[in-house]
Amino acid sequence: VQLVESGGGLVQPGGSLRLSCAASGSMNDINAMGWWRQAPGSQREWVAVISLDDPGIAVADSVEGRFTISRDTAKNTLDLQMNDLKPEDTAMYYCAAHKTGVSWDLGFWGQGTQVTVSS
Repeated sequence: VQLVESGGGLVQPGGSLRLSCAASGSMNDINAMGWWRQAPGSQREWVAVISLDDPGIAVADSVEGRFTISRDTAKNTLDLQMNDLKPEDTAMYYCAAHKTGVSWDLGFWGQGTQVTVSS
């Protein structure tokens, strides 16, 4: 599975960005997809995940009410709509695909797209 993120950039506090992840390859062993982020000097943290087996969605408390994850099965893309962005949202954002039976770390990851929130 190959994952390619796009849509990052520089935005002012309170602004919006939409990240997109294009997936290619066999998705047969994939049961969930998600967005993670890592700020300089911090550990990688999960932002939002969506199950491919059922309509389940989970969003981290830190972005609840501001970020929305969605998937277009026809286009095989995963999007993250980010509204009311804050400086603490500044990070490299990664798209990930979870392989059934293993941890997220052992799944597939994109190269990341940088999001910077600053005035």
